[in-house]
Amino acid sequence: MFTGIIEETGTVRSVSLLGDSGTIQIGADLILGGTRPGDSIAVNGVCLTVTSIFDKSFTADVMAETLRRSNLGQLRTGDQVNLERAMSAEGRFGGHIVSGHIDGTGTISFMEKEGNATWVYIRTSAGILALIVEKGSIAIDGISLTVAKVGLEDFAVSIIPHTSSHTTLLKKKAGDVVNLENDIVGKYVQRLLGLPQSEPMHKSRITEEFLRENGF
Repeated sequence: MFTGIIEETGTVRSVSLLGDSGTIQIGADLILGGTRPGDSIAVNGVCLTVTSIFDKSFTADVMAETLRRSNLGQLRTGDQVNLERAMSAEGRFGGHIVSGHIDGTGTISFMEKEGNATWVYIRTSAGILALIVEKGSIAIDGISLTVAKVGLEDFAVSIIPHTSSHTTLLKKKAGDVVNLENDIVGKYVQRLLGLPQSEPMHKSRITEEFLRENGF
């Protein structure tokens, strides 16, 4: 489990893909402290298992499902990535519950400055938008962020200077693809209530009658 508080940004040393899977090597420093093969590290929000550790880098296997769901298959040597080790039992919970299991991707549509912050607008699928609520949490490339706006085809977050300087998000541009992980609480609620997984919130089927039938 992760919190979405990025510990450092690393650099892609190599990506070796053969068919639908492969390996990735990431240059890093801070997150290697205390890390052993078999431990979990979130790379752009994707939970990967460390297979080997070198002086200033680590390797991990990437499977087909990971490539389908995330932007890892688009990474190239030299790209920067957000890194976070799995949360320790004595650590502070500064972000929100992040599993490292990506729900899908979104595309940055545009950015705009407002004072010391930067708005980032992201277009994504109806299925992901259905689980995004204003002032709720979402992980974007592994970064725990608060949703500030939700539209019919996109949502927006406002990035403070600290997040800007400690993550890769504002180094991206319009058209770039980012990994998205919805708040896990919303996913469980959706599943338990039997709600459609591709219906946006503005077409919600939750009515007074529905709530009464389900014991509310």
